[in-house]
Amino acid sequence: MKKDLEVFQKYFPSTAVNYCFSLWETYQFNFKITRTRQSKLGDYSFRRDKGHKITVNGDLNPYAFLVTYIHEVAHLVTFKQFGNKPNPHGKEWKKNFKDVFLPLLNESALPLQILIPLKEYLQNPSATTQSYSPLVRELRKFDKLADEGDKMILTNLQKGEVFELNGRYFEKGDLRRTRFLCTDKANGKRYVVSAIALVKKV
Repeated sequence: MKKDLEVFQKYFPSTAVNYCFSLWETYQFNFKITRTRQSKLGDYSFRRDKGHKITVNGDLNPYAFLVTYIHEVAHLVTFKQFGNKPNPHGKEWKKNFKDVFLPLLNESALPLQILIPLKEYLQNPSATTQSYSPLVRELRKFDKLADEGDKMILTNLQKGEVFELNGRYFEKGDLRRTRFLCTDKANGKRYVVSAIALVKKV
């Protein structure tokens, strides 16, 4: 049990460790920390022969790890209540996501910069936090990459500035809802890039 708690202490914010550990004790699921997965940050599954399982990407910063973990625990709670009947991210899951998070929605557990957009997001959470830019923007500030100083969120660059993304160079253009229209410096073509993409300013 001590070893299990040490795992939680490694990946979660210190203020959330005990609560998240208690959820694991209460629901008795198989908890696995995985390598980076581009397609998802975490998942929940149930098999009759293996029981409940939750996985979370191990490369997430502690606050992103926490949000993903609670997201998946809410799936487990919803399954226990309703089985496979509800929509995976329907009203039942939305309510449980907020309810499970409730004990941590205060300034003693979370920094205000995350708490404010998180509360807004939980009013009507979507299938992925990645679709809610204000929350993702604040979570990204805790990423190791963001802390290195050579990478920044695209939103923070000025229009007309040049940046590098995946080995290509672009000039930042106008905002189109949640993406910026950017010009590829090599071929002059324009592409939309997520406003919360981590880029390197040139």
